[in-house]
Amino acid sequence: MSTPTTQSPGHARLARRSLEVITTHQAHSGAYPACPTYPVYRYSWFRDGAFIAEAASRAGAADSADAFHRWCAHVITDRADRIERIIAAKAAGQPLAEADLLPTRYTLDGADTGDVGWWDFQTDGYGTWLWALSEHLRRHGGDATPYREAIRLTVGYLAATWDLPCYDWWEESKEHRHGATLGALRGGLAAIEAAGLDDTGLCAPTVTQIDALVRESGLHAGHLAKWLGSPAVDASLLACLTPFASVDPAGPIAHATLAAIEHDLLEPEGGVHRYLGDVFYGGGQWPVLAGLLGWHYARIGRTDDARRELDWIASHATADDLLPEQAPGATLLAPEHLPRWQERWGPNATPLLWSHAMYLILAHELEVSA
Repeated sequence: MSTPTTQSPGHARLARRSLEVITTHQAHSGAYPACPTYPVYRYSWFRDGAFIAEAASRAGAADSADAFHRWCAHVITDRADRIERIIAAKAAGQPLAEADLLPTRYTLDGADTGDVGWWDFQTDGYGTWLWALSEHLRRHGGDATPYREAIRLTVGYLAATWDLPCYDWWEESKEHRHGATLGALRGGLAAIEAAGLDDTGLCAPTVTQIDALVRESGLHAGHLAKWLGSPAVDASLLACLTPFASVDPAGPIAHATLAAIEHDLLEPEGGVHRYLGDVFYGGGQWPVLAGLLGWHYARIGRTDDARRELDWIASHATADDLLPEQAPGATLLAPEHLPRWQERWGPNATPLLWSHAMYLILAHELEVSA
């Protein structure tokens, strides 16, 4: 039985609208644009898209998720020679130039974006895609055969690059190795191993290496760190708890990480900031992160707190039920920085397909766990 929250007309309407936004704006290629109305986000990210596909897979649009996963597989296999060169160079101990590595975003047709003056090397999206693909295949009893080569290439790529510093989820701080990135890589590799889809034999040993590094350098005061050696937390670390379970979601590290995020980044009425010191569009609260926090709350039995986050997301939809990247009118950490971002790139990106996806995932999780 659904919870009262998800039975309410407002939530039912927003859930329908969210799925409509996702499927309507999906490109013919299968790619999801991050935001169809925001020129800076006219590309498709593996990370955003993987969560969007997970929402579609859960919400009755399996064909949409299929199309995205096929697009990802084509993107990977089209770069097979490039990936094999990266793997060979790493095995030979040769340095890897950032320009030689895979980008984080692609055009909707699957091409490299070229030199757009934007930071490009980050690996979390590839791990997130492996996780989302394995979830989708498991949920719908899908045939993994068409994906085996793309999985093999992606696993090999991540085994060769997982320990390189790169940009984080927010495309910042490329000199560091980030807790959430390591969690996404571990989550994807572990999911492929558990599904029996690892044809390389690299998933298990790479997961072991990631776990050892996190134990050695990725903790501070018992909680996961924003990056290795940092005392800070970042709300993207929530994904290490749920869904990736890179640490025991009910264990002491997860408990300490959640407590630190709640203390530093959660507003009393709901809504989550990315990290202390964030200045992007004033450092507001992100529906994506409220959905991620609510998802973890639902998984550990804090259902009322999960519903609070679902309600908070819905309360920041526009009049036509579109969800933004950051909640308008919410608390800002650095309000003095808002005007310069608005002058540079215009109003807050709306609709953000990833926001709609996290709303759908949380609504589905509450229905399942009620």
